[in-house]
Amino acid sequence: MYAGTPPAMLSANGGASGPFDHDTPPEKPAGHYSRSRFERVLRAGHFAVTAELAPPDSVDPDEVYRRAAVFDGWVDAINATDGSGANVHMSAVSICALLTRAGYSPVMQMSCRDRNRIAMQGDVLGAAAMGVGCILCLTGDGVQVGDQPGAKPVFDLGSVSLLRMIRYMRDEKRFLSGRPLTKGPEVFLGAAENPFSPPYEFRPLRLKKKVEAGAQFIQTQYCFDIPLFRRFMDRVCDMGLHEKVFILVGVGALPSARTARWVRSHVPGVHIPEECVRRLEQAQNPAAEGRKLCVELMQQIKETRGVSGIHVMSPRQEQYLGEIVKESGVLGGRRPFCRGDPQLPMAQPAHHGV
Repeated sequence: MYAGTPPAMLSANGGASGPFDHDTPPEKPAGHYSRSRFERVLRAGHFAVTAELAPPDSVDPDEVYRRAAVFDGWVDAINATDGSGANVHMSAVSICALLTRAGYSPVMQMSCRDRNRIAMQGDVLGAAAMGVGCILCLTGDGVQVGDQPGAKPVFDLGSVSLLRMIRYMRDEKRFLSGRPLTKGPEVFLGAAENPFSPPYEFRPLRLKKKVEAGAQFIQTQYCFDIPLFRRFMDRVCDMGLHEKVFILVGVGALPSARTARWVRSHVPGVHIPEECVRRLEQAQNPAAEGRKLCVELMQQIKETRGVSGIHVMSPRQEQYLGEIVKESGVLGGRRPFCRGDPQLPMAQPAHHGV
């Protein structure tokens, strides 16, 4: 046993158990692409909740476990970011390895900025070998927005070509070169989408391209504009895409009007209407008002046709996630995975065409 081994990992003889403990089935269920709990939740027809874990600037595994613990009982999967904002942190594959050993269902984000196709294929195999069942394919932020702008960007692939590559490895059991794999990665593939960035009429077409490339779930950019989002979803549903991919909508709690303005100005692709900023500015307790706004958005998003879940992104406010999810009622009384809980029965999978 090494430092940082979580209690849930320890077997009866005191050794560390493997990455497929807890409720992970020994074989992937029929019609599924992975053994991930997250995929099972979605295919069972549940409204899913995911969240991003802020990666530590440390080699201490306990920092990962402490940050993950605040999500216990509230989320179905935890995203491990991959150099988000072009800043260095603990790697996504390492965080995912730690999370699987503790029983969590991680979503490993893969950015095309820092690695070529050779390195990325190796990372896919390594992650799958350690029990990672979900991969979110991203192009990645440019190095100029991070704290090491002198770094050399790679961008050998983009998000769409990365999706195609991993799907080929999974379905054809071959490397991109054509060389065969003795066992392909069993992974559930995802991508990001931003309904709030112009040209708005292009966004559903971009989503269609990602679905055709292999995306099975989508996590969107922050949603603060419900009318704009619903226009996007109307078009998505008209195209029949909601029957081919699970869409989880990004939300977050803004602690102040100042933060809202900073995010709007400095985070690419984030659209925050002025009425949201004014509401925070006029509130006696802006942080509490920001959480209330987040709850209201979650409730309205759940009532939107074609939506399969919520993706919560609240850096430095993770401690409020349970409160926000509970107040929103989006789980409908369902309790996601929590370390130490007895295993709850999973509903029978419902048919979904992805």
